[in-house]
Amino acid sequence: MPDLPPRSSPFWAPHVHADRRPVLLARTRIVAALRAWFAGQRFVEVETGALQVSPGNEIHLHAFATALTAPDGAAARRYLRTSPEFACKKLIAAGERRIVEFARVFRDRERGALHHPEFTLVEWYRAGESYAVLMEDCAAVLRQAAQAAGVRVLTFRGRSADPFAEPERLTVAEAFSRYAGIDLLATLVNGMPDRRRLAEAAQAAGIRTGEDDTWADIFSRVLVERIEPNLGIGRPTVLDEYPAALSALARPKLDARVAERFELYVCGVELANGFGEMTDAAEQRARLEHQMAEKQRVYGERYPIDEDFIAALAQMPEASGIALGLDRLVMLSTGASRIDQVLWAPLE
Repeated sequence: MPDLPPRSSPFWAPHVHADRRPVLLARTRIVAALRAWFAGQRFVEVETGALQVSPGNEIHLHAFATALTAPDGAAARRYLRTSPEFACKKLIAAGERRIVEFARVFRDRERGALHHPEFTLVEWYRAGESYAVLMEDCAAVLRQAAQAAGVRVLTFRGRSADPFAEPERLTVAEAFSRYAGIDLLATLVNGMPDRRRLAEAAQAAGIRTGEDDTWADIFSRVLVERIEPNLGIGRPTVLDEYPAALSALARPKLDARVAERFELYVCGVELANGFGEMTDAAEQRARLEHQMAEKQRVYGERYPIDEDFIAALAQMPEASGIALGLDRLVMLSTGASRIDQVLWAPLE
């Protein structure tokens, strides 16, 4: 797709739509191909509600709030979901084994080349299967998207990757060492983040830090500035073993400093986030409460814990799950440079 300047006319203007239509038709083909692939893998496609008691409990995700008014006039706070995760896990607890949802989700304070307030996540779960299988799924999904779009290479702003190549597998610790010269695991003392150690290592690598930066803030800065631009170049990258301190919904690995969590990168773009799912209800509650306490400290707000989700988790079998950004996948498959170029009706 040509890198057109931001449009001054609405998306429904015939000349604008004519320019966008080939990409939008490619999106339709990609969605159809993915649905067929999941069906072939014996996944059941589900549909869960966008309106939820809790939108999710990640520190830096912001939800749209609304009110549910009963016939008697009583009002209750509800939220548009930032992910279908809690509802999907309830279905796994109910007995489903393999499920997939093409979910419209909503996130406030997000707008840019790769972000839109409303977008689509392809989220799927495998009960009783390792999260390593999800890595294989990701490679298959990339192949399906490329074939449906009729391309051999995925591209984004001058970067390219072969969707048919075996993905590179790299741990977060290896990436920090390779691209930033930082021994990340040395900054996790007895499994707990040591802010001073990471700050000193980052400063030695020429990365600025602020006195108010937490360990997680510094981690994110190193990741964005030094590591992400090098990932998924030439071929996809699976970045595995995220620190447990940044993986509230994932199981710890044998080395409890890291978790069963990976992210898929293509052309320097984060495309998917996968987990070996946490199924210890008490531990999950404690983690989410900690997340919300930190959200309160940083943003002055917190979201409720979904008590129904915690109850379901107590009987949920071991499972793995992943969320993949459909719109970003379409961007990479069509050469689009902005997410609004691949949305049928972007928010004006």
